Amino acid sequence: MRSNQDIDYILRKWAFQPGVVSARLVRARDGREVLQMRIEMGLMQMETENRPDGERPGGADTYLAYMVQQSLGQSEPFTLSEEQCAEMDREFLQYYHRRICWLALRKFERAVEDADHTLDLMDFVAHHSPDQEWVLSHEQYRPFVLFHRTQAAALGQLEKGGPEAAIEEVGHGLTQIRKVLLSVEGEEDLEQDLLVRQLIDLQQWIREHYQIGRTLVEQLTDAIAAEQYELAAKLRDEIAQRQTGK
Repeated sequence: MRSNQDIDYILRKWAFQPGVVSARLVRARDGREVLQMRIEMGLMQMETENRPDGERPGGADTYLAYMVQQSLGQSEPFTLSEEQCAEMDREFLQYYHRRICWLALRKFERAVEDADHTLDLMDFVAHHSPDQEWVLSHEQYRPFVLFHRTQAAALGQLEKGGPEAAIEEVGHGLTQIRKVLLSVEGEEDLEQDLLVRQLIDLQQWIREHYQIGRTLVEQLTDAIAAEQYELAAKLRDEIAQRQTGK
């Protein structure tokens, strides 16, 4: 066995920590940047662009992109085959692994991008799956993916857009997650859902840490609900001016 194929030295220097996502960015021999995650039995290496395993299915950047190409121009409704379903599952899992690595590394924009890809994949599956149970096997994770996306988007805004933008990002994500949970679980104990509670706690932490009250968008929502339309118009103008000034 060639000695340069042995990774014992890597594993000894990079200990596995149960319950912790250990990730790092390193340079490969050809100079490209790759993402590595330490797992219990070794390590996982992923590409940072397009599909994590670096494959180009049918010449496309991702398997989802390839399936979208295949579905266009069909005279009959496009339905995924059993083999295609398995390939969609592979991509679903690959993007999950990379997403949690981006979150661990605080690469929030990249985490949002990978979450969006997963949500697009789930939407495609919902429209083109031959099996409703298989669709539901993916849909059960939609709130979790939305949670990751909201968390990443809010923390990214906290770094670049400020605390008000972060609070509003959490609010937007909560609206989406509540809508999904409502369609699945109904109204009972919706606010006690663990993902909802964690995002509410994050939003509250931002408010307290940065001493932020109701944001302009929240004030606008309150004004509309109270039918204070003159105030709502002023708030819209202020929001528009702020966005123009960015």
